[in-house]
Amino acid sequence: MLLHTTTTTSLSLRSSHRLTKYALQPPNAAVSSQTPASAAHSISDADLASRGFGLRSSADGLDLGHLNSVFAAVGFPRRDPDKIRIALENTDEILWIEYEKTKRPVAFARATGDGVFNAIIWDVVVDPSFQGIGLGKAVMERLVTELLRKGITNIALYSEPRVLGFYRPLGFVADPDGIRGMVYSRKQKKKK
Repeated sequence: MLLHTTTTTSLSLRSSHRLTKYALQPPNAAVSSQTPASAAHSISDADLASRGFGLRSSADGLDLGHLNSVFAAVGFPRRDPDKIRIALENTDEILWIEYEKTKRPVAFARATGDGVFNAIIWDVVVDPSFQGIGLGKAVMERLVTELLRKGITNIALYSEPRVLGFYRPLGFVADPDGIRGMVYSRKQKKKK
């Protein structure tokens, strides 16, 4: 499902097959919930720290084996660690949360783009053992805020239909123009 609002800022998460777009409302638009740029973070950095979580904004110290385990735990395919490393080297923004007791990543998201107009948010994951306590929201709010701070106004995200409800309270809405994303597929049509 493509999500969008009236200005040109859209968020994106790669999960599976659907393209989701999000755009921030202009100040005079009616919004049913606050947009990430105008709202304070739902969980402060201090609150995260007091609960034993550390925010990280670079791949330094990120154990790719543990990240791969989180990917697998949420249903993503296991990935070649060398390819993950290359993907992270080509990532513009990264944000992850480390559980201080274990020094393992428990929430993660990253964004790629042209650095000026467009960004796509990928790989938003939260370890199932840590879901439901606001870590995914904390990562998304901060990632979007950072992209907007840089002046990036078109932010897209891919999302599986089963998790669209997570993004709606963050300001994601269906594209009013009915725009649908397309994905290149190497599957060949069967000849009849």
